Amino acid sequence: LTMPDLSLYRPNVGIVLFHPDVRVWYGRRAHTPGPWNWQFPQGGVDDGEDLVAAARRELEEETGVTSVEPLAETGDWILYDFPPEAMNNAKAWRGFRGQRQKWFAFRLTGPESEIDLERHDEVEFEDWRWGDLSEACDLIVPFKRAAYEQVVAAFARFAA
Repeated sequence: LTMPDLSLYRPNVGIVLFHPDVRVWYGRRAHTPGPWNWQFPQGGVDDGEDLVAAARRELEEETGVTSVEPLAETGDWILYDFPPEAMNNAKAWRGFRGQRQKWFAFRLTGPESEIDLERHDEVEFEDWRWGDLSEACDLIVPFKRAAYEQVVAAFARFAA
């Protein structure tokens, strides 16, 4: 098994935010029709940015949440390819074939009132809810499903 060329994959972080009662945070993507429009926060890493710092920044930008304690992170990069229909997107994905992700599990330590989907100008999510980690693979768009299976397996111990 040969490792894919990582330079073809945009560096990205993903965050699974655990409620103290072990449920996880799901956001419904803005301007995205169902059925697969719920997902975890994720976003690109700036050049030279520390991955934990990137995860905290993305979580704050997309959800407003800043009061968290780190629980774990995935080891190797988790990769997924963009589907053909996404490759025609206006961004053109800047020449990347897909994304390589490090995922972080955080536990919310502050009040739920921190959650503010309009914290930044670019609103990523139009709604949110708590749910079971086991729902993740059924909620996510199919092209990200294999990545989400790895994330769920990596963090399942925190949902027990």
